[in-house]
Amino acid sequence: MPVSDSRRPSAHSRSSYNEPDDFGNLNENVADPIDNPNELSVYRSHSLEDARGPRNEGHYHHHEDLESQHNGRYRLQRQSQEGENAELTELAASPPLDRATEETHSTSSSNGSQAEGNGEQVSRTATELYTISYLIFFAILGTLARLGLQAFTFYPGAPLVFGNLWANFAGSLVFGFLSEDRKLFRQEWGPSHPKNSDIQLSAPMRRKDSAVNGNGHAHSKQEELEKEPDVAELQARYKRHATVKKTIPLYIGLATGFCGSFTSFSSFMRDGFLALSNNLPGPISHPTAQLTTGTVSRSGGDSFMAIVAVILLNICMSVSALKIGAHVALGMERWTPIIPFRLFRRVVDPLIVFLAVGCWLGAVIMAIFPPQNAWRGEAIFALIFAPLGCLLRFYASLKLNGKIASFPLGTFSVNMFGTIILAMLWDLQHAGLGAGMIGGGRVGCQVLQGMMDGFCGCLTTVSTWVGELNGLRRRHSYIYGLASVIGGLSLMIVITGSLRWSKGFSAPACAT
Repeated sequence: MPVSDSRRPSAHSRSSYNEPDDFGNLNENVADPIDNPNELSVYRSHSLEDARGPRNEGHYHHHEDLESQHNGRYRLQRQSQEGENAELTELAASPPLDRATEETHSTSSSNGSQAEGNGEQVSRTATELYTISYLIFFAILGTLARLGLQAFTFYPGAPLVFGNLWANFAGSLVFGFLSEDRKLFRQEWGPSHPKNSDIQLSAPMRRKDSAVNGNGHAHSKQEELEKEPDVAELQARYKRHATVKKTIPLYIGLATGFCGSFTSFSSFMRDGFLALSNNLPGPISHPTAQLTTGTVSRSGGDSFMAIVAVILLNICMSVSALKIGAHVALGMERWTPIIPFRLFRRVVDPLIVFLAVGCWLGAVIMAIFPPQNAWRGEAIFALIFAPLGCLLRFYASLKLNGKIASFPLGTFSVNMFGTIILAMLWDLQHAGLGAGMIGGGRVGCQVLQGMMDGFCGCLTTVSTWVGELNGLRRRHSYIYGLASVIGGLSLMIVITGSLRWSKGFSAPACAT
């Protein structure tokens, strides 16, 4: 009998976390960077539209399997010999098991040992609490990593003057590794669960059927064992691992929280506009000289080449980093450690709740009593606003990414909204606010800088964006990419350009 929408899959066919159904709308959880990790001669390419298409569109067949999606929830159907159908949500369950595994689980269930592998299931409330806590904690870490890498790569004589490029590259590389990795979360069902033994890292092999002659004997040529990769089973195993791995709060925290906060689409758009307006700050070669902010005049053609350079370098390096990270995951698969299941379930998951709240409160306390006043603008205020931007992006993705299969509306919306907020904050920081105070004075300027680096930096993301560009079909990918870049730059030009080409920018009161 089909499983209704309200029913949850059985314990043996899903992870031990009771995640909400709309977790499937996170695009960090859909497309893998490498379509053919084992370099098979014949393989099946899956796009983001395949996973997100409505029930009668974008689904694909593979032997007895039919995968489809409806109302933002992934389902998988399989018809058995008796004609019975089983419908499961993708982020809550694995693809269909082979017949032997199904029989094993059926027997185990009848003996009352169904939950023997992964123990008692985590409640819905606890799962959401752990997920939010991981997002808060890794948003703070991702923001620190981005600000630190920007400072580290901005030095006199630097060949690239927009430091956010390196953060986008590094974050996309980590995201590519996490997306393709099949070892870190191998114990997601519990170390003793039968499904763990079903996940193999190498391509499964199958034996071709031998033709039989009239005497009932096989031909001599076909007596040899002919082996070839079983593409259907291989993809089923990868899917079985990925669909459960990507429902784990720790994975969501790393992919959505850390990588999404490490990279920043709004800063990418800001750098593009500053290159166009000849205001992109850059260090000069003399070690004792101050920074130059593009005071040397140049032609419109030079400014056009500057903005093209910013756009191409950011996109190309981020997409390349996604692939490199995936290749590193495949190459390091043999040496990649496996995260202990019981340790994280029983110790780390509850601990992260207190750790996330403690880190966030610690940032607030340091903002009130800073060891150095300059730290407020350089990092502390950004750490306060970072979790807010990350959580807003997370929930916007849950609600909007499933609306249009070929256009990730959630990621697009937060990238555009974050760009608008950053453009407005940039204007406030570089304009006189009452009594000639630039940016509202030193503290006001630091708060604005913290909102740009923290809230806008974590609200917008490049790692998820390039993952979506990689996962969409070619035509949809170009439409989505062009709409994002043109839309973001247009917003920066309208909002920030109105100040730049009217009154001009004033030096902010805080030097960060």
